Amino acid sequence: MFTSKDQKIAEEELNNSSNLIIKGTTIVGNLESQGNIRIEGNFIGKVKSKSKIILGQSSFVEGEIITQKAEIDGEVKGKIQISELLTLKPSAVIKGNIITKNINVESGAVINGKCKMSKFPSDVHKKTNHKSD
Repeated sequence: MFTSKDQKIAEEELNNSSNLIIKGTTIVGNLESQGNIRIEGNFIGKVKSKSKIILGQSSFVEGEIITQKAEIDGEVKGKIQISELLTLKPSAVIKGNIITKNINVESGAVINGKCKMSKFPSDVHKKTNHKSD
């Protein structure tokens, strides 16, 4: 049996663990993780993490990204939902909509889509009926 202290340690280890998709690899499907995810290759589908997703310069993601924190240095074609901080590095190319609490866009990054900033992380996953262009 786990004590609450053991459960807390196990949960922290999961959140600090990392998954790696290397350059030259293509994955089609959905990926969900408690820990960090680093993508250097291609991913087509939905990728979700309760921690952080990092996309390297050689990465390409087509689909949906949902996570607490993200650092993007590659290309994304699709929807990005971040509950805390999104960092777009100089070679980032975003072709789609972003919903995030906070965003840091470094010089050179490209966004072709809408960006909505929310004060509360819980608002990130809510859908609204508002139309704004």
